Amino acid sequence: MGTPVGVVGDDGLADVLRDAGVAVERGRDGSVPDTDRIVAVGEDAVASVARADGDPLVLPVAAGRGVRSVPRADAADAVSALADARVETHPVLRVAMSDGTVEQAFWDVTLVTADAARISEFTVASTTDRIGQFRADGVVIATAAGSPGYAHRVGGPILAPSKQAVIAPIAPFATDPDHWVLPVAGLSASVERDEATVELLVDDRVSRTVSYGESVTISLGSPVRTAVVDQSQSRFE
Repeated sequence: MGTPVGVVGDDGLADVLRDAGVAVERGRDGSVPDTDRIVAVGEDAVASVARADGDPLVLPVAAGRGVRSVPRADAADAVSALADARVETHPVLRVAMSDGTVEQAFWDVTLVTADAARISEFTVASTTDRIGQFRADGVVIATAAGSPGYAHRVGGPILAPSKQAVIAPIAPFATDPDHWVLPVAGLSASVERDEATVELLVDDRVSRTVSYGESVTISLGSPVRTAVVDQSQSRFE
């Protein structure tokens, strides 16, 4: 049966692969198997693999447009083709807070007001320049993988895999807001008004609140390698 393939996010698919003759190691209770190849089913599973230690080759299955994902029905054939897969490399965001807390995001990082109909003010900067300051419900910083998601719904472009990020205001006060595409390393976002509770979301998980004057700094973490096979779908369709 060969070297085991880890499966995260779908026990039913693990059974399908095993019935097809694939040696399988399941991820349990959110854990990521210590295998060289991992089938990650769904966006949450891909993000879990990105946060884990190790450098497996990841086959995304039913994981949205952000990565070249394989339909669930084609997963067994795709696993059989992994030996000949092309590899795409996706950056991971290392998100550092002022208290020393560090988290990792594969898709995006968002600062957003916790209460509906409340607005705050945000600054986005790089290591060399202040990029923009604006009043809005929030701001999203998305990797290329995350760019087809929420960042695109609020007006950002879709990026090919790269070490760049999309920065997009959420419901800005301005009628013609800017959006930016910038290198990931050295970005920061801060809260400029003490008017509303602002939450930090890391891949849609609420991490903590961000106080007035507090800054969230972003750098590059260890990248994720994803497999591209004949069954992989386009990111742009």
